[in-house]
Amino acid sequence: MKRSIGPWQLLGFAVTSLGGTILHFLYDWLGEAAWIAPLSGVNESTWEHMKLLFWPMLLFAILQSFFFRDREDFWCVKLRGILLGIILIPVIFYTYNGVIGRSPDWINIVIFFVCAAIAYIYETRLYNTDRLSCRSPKWAKITLGAIALLFVIFTFLTPEIGIFKDPLTGTYGI
Repeated sequence: MKRSIGPWQLLGFAVTSLGGTILHFLYDWLGEAAWIAPLSGVNESTWEHMKLLFWPMLLFAILQSFFFRDREDFWCVKLRGILLGIILIPVIFYTYNGVIGRSPDWINIVIFFVCAAIAYIYETRLYNTDRLSCRSPKWAKITLGAIALLFVIFTFLTPEIGIFKDPLTGTYGI
């Protein structure tokens, strides 16, 4: 029996929105504790905002996977949705900044929510079309694990390139 994914995706959007918002402040709230840094935003860089979308989407996908075990394409759909969401953040942010020249905080907040919504809508469409060919759900999981590992590594060993630079302080990483 095919389960309706729509209500799950709405819940996922809500969880991601709330979770990302909490993660934005959690590092500071916990006194800059190193143990929470890989999951939380440690500065205002674009990379850190991508992390705020990635972790709640991944954790919700893990929970959701218990209810959609019968769908072989589940992890391939989730990989594509999460990738779309985290790629859209820098694309929209840098495009907007390139055109306007500055980015007020409220626009950055809107970008986060729009990217989460687009990612969940895209996943819903993929799930409902049954056209996605998922050759290896195992590789989708491995890819998500590799992305998670990069978020952890780059929290502590931050490359000094633009996407990692905090626009407020000019610093990188912690």
